[in-house]
Amino acid sequence: MLDFDKAGGLVAAVAQDADTNEVLMVAWMNREAFEETVRTGRAVYFSRSRNKLWRKGEESGHVQLVMGVLIDCDADTVLLKVKQLGGAACHEGYKSCFFRQLDGDELKVIAERIFDPKVVYKK
Repeated sequence: MLDFDKAGGLVAAVAQDADTNEVLMVAWMNREAFEETVRTGRAVYFSRSRNKLWRKGEESGHVQLVMGVLIDCDADTVLLKVKQLGGAACHEGYKSCFFRQLDGDELKVIAERIFDPKVVYKK
């Protein structure tokens, strides 16, 4: 199914809004994260910085319900069609992690923040 050995045990995972097709985020999955995602119907990723499974929404409550799973032709990328609960996929409080757009040589914020990460993550 997925070729986890090709890239050192991890595959790219793209989360896309199942209704609007907006790309919400890109993360990584190892075999355990993928299998738990398929088994539970909730998105689970692998955090490279924390070196552990990351169950989307475990801190924020903004979980992703998986509506569909697609695998690319090289079997090294998974596309999750998700229903984003809580309104925000991005840990910075935006609906999508792609909330900045290059305008000339400057990045401009093009979306509205849904929540304050300092409040949600209490950092």
